[in-house]
Order: sequence, then C-alpha cells, then structure tokens
Amino acid sequence: MNICAPFAGIVRYHVAVGDPVDTGDVLATVEAVKLEAPVLAPGPGTVTALAREDFTDVLGGDTLLEVGP
Repeated sequence: MNICAPFAGIVRYHVAVGDPVDTGDVLATVEAVKLEAPVLAPGPGTVTALAREDFTDVLGGDTLLEVGP
C-alpha cells in the first residue's frame, strides 16, 4: 500500500526499507513551518520502498513510501 503525505512540507523518515511495522507505528514526519504531522502505518507489514530522500520537499498527496505484506 502507498503511504502519502498529508500536506506539503519536508519529510523525515523513521523507518528504512526492510523494516517490519505494526499498525500505528510512526513511519515518517512531515513538517511545514512549525507544524509537524506523524505519518502512521495503517496496518502491519514491511517497508518495501521509500519514494523520496530524507529531508526533501513533498506536496500533499505525494507518495512517501510503500508498505507490503
């Protein structure tokens, strides 16, 4: 499943490819001005791909990473 940015900002990852995740784990944080929003895992799985580099600009709705079974 594709995990997307909630709004425009700078993404910082808390996981790497191959990491197992559970429902509710923090996968990344998107920061804009002084607002930080955690991006949570919607279900259990394994991180299969990171779509961006750490600390890059993203737009709302951009794919940040993929979580597979």
